[in-house]
Amino acid sequence: MHKQIAQSIEAVGKILLGKEEQIKLALTCLFSKGHLLIEDLPGMGKTTLAQALAKVVRLNYNRIQFTSDLLPADILGVSIYDNDTGKFSFHPGPIFSQFILADEINRTTPKSQSALLEAMEEHQVTVEGQTRALPAPFFVIATQNPATHAGTFPLPESQLDRFMMRIELGYPDALAERTLLEGEDRRAMLTQVSACLGPEDLVEIQSRTSDVKVSEALLDYLQRLVQHTRQAPEYAYGLSPRGTLALLNCAKTWAYMDGRSHVIPEDIQAVLPSVIEHRLRESADYSGHGGTALAQRLLSTIDVVG
Repeated sequence: MHKQIAQSIEAVGKILLGKEEQIKLALTCLFSKGHLLIEDLPGMGKTTLAQALAKVVRLNYNRIQFTSDLLPADILGVSIYDNDTGKFSFHPGPIFSQFILADEINRTTPKSQSALLEAMEEHQVTVEGQTRALPAPFFVIATQNPATHAGTFPLPESQLDRFMMRIELGYPDALAERTLLEGEDRRAMLTQVSACLGPEDLVEIQSRTSDVKVSEALLDYLQRLVQHTRQAPEYAYGLSPRGTLALLNCAKTWAYMDGRSHVIPEDIQAVLPSVIEHRLRESADYSGHGGTALAQRLLSTIDVVG
């Protein structure tokens, strides 16, 4: 499987130049059975990354463009009366796919945002009193613009917590941008991306990552990190048990992708910012989630050996 993973990173890297770490983090989230939030300025490649990932993993794909007039039924589906049969028949919405791109998720109202909550957590939706299972595997990549931009509805903490990881892409370095300027249009190149992993490969990788070993000493280190967020006054609130499990699972996946059967401290440190930044807030910050500085401060405060 490691050969296919390397091929996937390389294939997406040809589309999104100079962002190997972000690509690896995105795949870590996918292999850990989580959902991914990509937050950055418009035009930074958020949608391109999601589309490239959908190509390399060969999952059934649907894109939902979130707008201010989007309704929950536009996501989940609706029952329509059939004159021929005299009955209502359910027409599934785009959520009934294995790979969902929720593009600009914070452009729609909280009512429509909440339509994703049950789907992301329980892999099922309840429509008109009937519960319907979603395809497996099921993976959501959502993109959003910064909350300070006009026309956005910030995601509440309950929705943010459904995302296992949040990443930012940032500006490309000079070499990557020069290649971008001189080369072929990256959107056009998406048609050339070949699938490197299938649904059966994805299930196998997810199974193997769960078998990665974690020592007692590493669990102690992880618990000290988590406990500090719950006790230190600089945090408005601490990391939840769901966030703690996400951190552990992502660290195991990162270790597996690096070819190891056990977790080392660097695995936890590599994934920690992306797992906890959107889950934490400084006590004095009432405007949003200022977790970036908190994550780095946390890593520098807590020693690996207690």
